[in-house]
Amino acid sequence: MAPMSAPVGGSRPLLNRRLASFGTTIFAEMSALAARTGSINLGQGFPDTDGPAEIAEAASRAVLGGLGNQYPPGPGIPELRTAIAQHQQRFYGLAYDPDTEVLVTAGATEAIAASLLALLEPGDEVIALEPYYDSYAACIAMAGATRVPVTLRPHAWGSPPAVAEGAFTLDLDELRAAVTPRTRLLLLNTPHNPTGTVLTPAELAAIAELAVERDLLVITDEVYEHLVFEGAHVPLASLPGMGERTVTISSAGKTFSFTGWKVGWITAPPELVSAVRSAKQFLTYVSSGPFQYAIAEALYLPDSYYDGFRADLAAKRDILADGLTAAGFEVFRPQGTYFITTDITPLGEKDGLAFCRALPERCGVVAIPNQVFYDDRSAGATQVRWAFCKKTEVLEEAAARLGRL
Repeated sequence: MAPMSAPVGGSRPLLNRRLASFGTTIFAEMSALAARTGSINLGQGFPDTDGPAEIAEAASRAVLGGLGNQYPPGPGIPELRTAIAQHQQRFYGLAYDPDTEVLVTAGATEAIAASLLALLEPGDEVIALEPYYDSYAACIAMAGATRVPVTLRPHAWGSPPAVAEGAFTLDLDELRAAVTPRTRLLLLNTPHNPTGTVLTPAELAAIAELAVERDLLVITDEVYEHLVFEGAHVPLASLPGMGERTVTISSAGKTFSFTGWKVGWITAPPELVSAVRSAKQFLTYVSSGPFQYAIAEALYLPDSYYDGFRADLAAKRDILADGLTAAGFEVFRPQGTYFITTDITPLGEKDGLAFCRALPERCGVVAIPNQVFYDDRSAGATQVRWAFCKKTEVLEEAAARLGRL
């Protein structure tokens, strides 16, 4: 046997220290577990049906017609930027210039990454609501900034098995106390993944007041804007003093059920768009050329589409929530998003990660442990997240399997 050679790159680890603690995402692990065991995958948040046929046909026409098959313009095709601006005006009364205040990205994930990389310096602090989508932590780390979590807390914690509406709340005093002279920006997500919480108008007003008072930038991830089941989505940028300091992020994947197309966007004042574009151009530069033309058409779909889409997901939410309640979980019925959070304590369980790893063998269903979305993992140790953006018959079968618990 030949002698072992020295490690490539010497003794220093190959992965840079900012990312060393992240490893493989929980979504990859659990989706692989679902495939290996043939389980129903209620872990990763992707639909198991495609979006509107007419939008898929629009993408096909674009490809066959030679639209977008080469590099599209860096900021996004004009048709899509105009459609995004008109969408913001149509639903929220927000006016954006499609030429200077809209930027198309490779999904919301790139929009988040480009925004954080553009706006942060090493040593800056970023306040993020936890539990948080896992890319937030990684992107803040890549920017060399420090993540400061403020925890959304379940007020029904420890109660008997029940369904609690809007059970996660934001402690505004805790949020205010987290701001220091090093705080650069607030990173918000509403409707909130994974809890399904929708920040209330009072909470948003208090956040806006704090941001103005302390001169903070704000990045809002609003990809579930059209999946609010109770009340209405209120963009933070619509509040007094927030238009000039807010980067609003959304995408087509969740609204039109084409998550693989990776078409996202930001809307913001020209100087913020320019800053984010400076980082974005060195990430993907451009992406999703033909799909941009299709999503431009999708954004003009009538209100009946959006209403029907929301009603369909609300019904699926209720199917899964009822099944989880019957199985003995404490269920926090979400106000929005694709996801339901449950507590496993009533089942005699204490470790969500161990529970999720064992669940496929126990009853053939895969879910996500919420503890991976917390800095303080003990805060979410008994929480488990389930995706309900699946066919009705899949959710009914999953509920039946979970009944074996």
